Amino acid sequence: MWGSVHHEVEFPAKPSEVYEALMDSVRHAAFSGAPAKMSRKEGGAFQCYDGSIEGRNVELIENERIVQAWRISDWDDGIWSIVHFELAKSKKGTKLVFDHSGIPEDARDGIEAGWTSHYWDPMKKYLAKKR
Repeated sequence: MWGSVHHEVEFPAKPSEVYEALMDSVRHAAFSGAPAKMSRKEGGAFQCYDGSIEGRNVELIENERIVQAWRISDWDDGIWSIVHFELAKSKKGTKLVFDHSGIPEDARDGIEAGWTSHYWDPMKKYLAKKR
């Protein structure tokens, strides 16, 4: 069985700043506190959280959309999920609509919690400091 996660998050920053936090290796490492190697090209590979998350960029529309084939490195070979970040300007800065599909069901709850604790919360703090 496969699970999915849907989040809608507001960030106190422009869409370009949120996009850069997600796609720039240095900025990603700054908010996450862990090494990241992020390709900025469609088809390019990425690794974050010191290699525990890996994948490839499927679609990139600068400051608007990121779609990635995504996996945790200890998942069985051939197991991939899809993450979709949609960015839009909002009154508070940026609204991010996020969907993660194709998650192994036994990993879904941990991954859902992880997006909040390892991405949204530290990104909000990081982006607020930039203001």
